Amino acid sequence: MARAVMYDNIRRAGTFLAPSALALPLMAMVAPGARAEGMPQLDFGNPYVIGQVIWGAGIFLVLYLLLSRSALPKVEKVLSLRRQTIETDLGIAHKAKTRADEAVADLHEARRKALADAQANVDKVVEEARLAAARQTEEMNARLATEIQDAETRIAQARGQALASVREISTTTAETLIHQLSGIAAPADFVTAKVGSAAAARGL
Repeated sequence: MARAVMYDNIRRAGTFLAPSALALPLMAMVAPGARAEGMPQLDFGNPYVIGQVIWGAGIFLVLYLLLSRSALPKVEKVLSLRRQTIETDLGIAHKAKTRADEAVADLHEARRKALADAQANVDKVVEEARLAAARQTEEMNARLATEIQDAETRIAQARGQALASVREISTTTAETLIHQLSGIAAPADFVTAKVGSAAAARGL
């Protein structure tokens, strides 16, 4: 943009200076005696100076025409093309940045969703493990209760059998002792009743 402005200023300056350069020979012809003391290059009475001025004006005009009609338009075209390319690249970069921002946003959303799903799965697994542990505990407690009840039943049966054996042994022993001590056979019902009373008194 700055170069385009510079070339535009050069073109305007050339447009302004070209008539002035062409007017110098006319000024020399109108005032052939014009001369600055100590400056022979301004001695327009000298034909060499007039020739140099005319040639300089002609060369300047040719260069101006070449630049304004050939070089400067090409430079301006190149600058315009470059400006369009830069604007196009900036547009592409802006679109790419927008897509990148959208991709980053999608990535963050996917990450958040994945974390939420993972947390939900963890909570589900923990809950399932807790329920399974609770079921296993209930089953184990039920099994232990059944086993304890069976053990108590077996113990009660064994205790009953043991008590029955103790009473029977006690009755037999009492009958034997009475017979040996007194020589009389004691009635079985009487001995059994006494042994039962004694066992009941002792909680047997």
